[in-house]
Amino acid sequence: TAVEESLRRLQTDYIDLYQTHWPDHGLAYDETMEVLDELVRSGKVRVLGCSNETSYGLMKSLATSERLGVARYESIQNNFSINNRRFEDELKQVCRQEGISLLPYSPLGGGVLSGKYLDGARPEGARFSRYLEMAGSRQVEMAQRFAGPRALESTMRIVAIAQEAGMSPVTLATAWSKQHDFVASTMVGVSKEDQLDDIFAAIDLKLSDEVMTAVHKVTKEILYPMG
Repeated sequence: TAVEESLRRLQTDYIDLYQTHWPDHGLAYDETMEVLDELVRSGKVRVLGCSNETSYGLMKSLATSERLGVARYESIQNNFSINNRRFEDELKQVCRQEGISLLPYSPLGGGVLSGKYLDGARPEGARFSRYLEMAGSRQVEMAQRFAGPRALESTMRIVAIAQEAGMSPVTLATAWSKQHDFVASTMVGVSKEDQLDDIFAAIDLKLSDEVMTAVHKVTKEILYPMG
């Protein structure tokens, strides 16, 4: 039903990439992958992907697809940025060995890596400025995670590296997110059109070894800045 509704809204006959949004490890992967395979065989979906999956879930799904002889996940869309490198702990190796492509979301760490929250700033209309005003809510917890003291300390050092390299921290963070052999592309979002310029500057940019080493040094000294 969800696919049929998407096709109707998009006014198309097929979806290039259809991704399950969040894993349900209490549901047998047989059921999920068999139904997704039906969508591929019917021509309504071309390629399958998952999102916010774990190493266990991704490997379980791949084993299930192989056992049943059905279509498998070809991509995984997970949070991945300079301030959140947890994907590299285990999932990176799964992607490399199994030929799965990561599509990172939130490469700017929720906009924090732009530097706009440094020095206690709360830009008007910015996501975490709004979230911090929602007392006792899940949004406050998210703001404290993305824009907590360690994330801001890491960001301050990344901004300095970007300035030394002669580029915007947004350009650096976007380029960094796609400069990995297990990444196919990176996913960005903006609230204002003029924010696209620094992002587009990263399209054909390859960061130097010196910049990559400097970034790695920061994330090694401030391990898991997002907690």
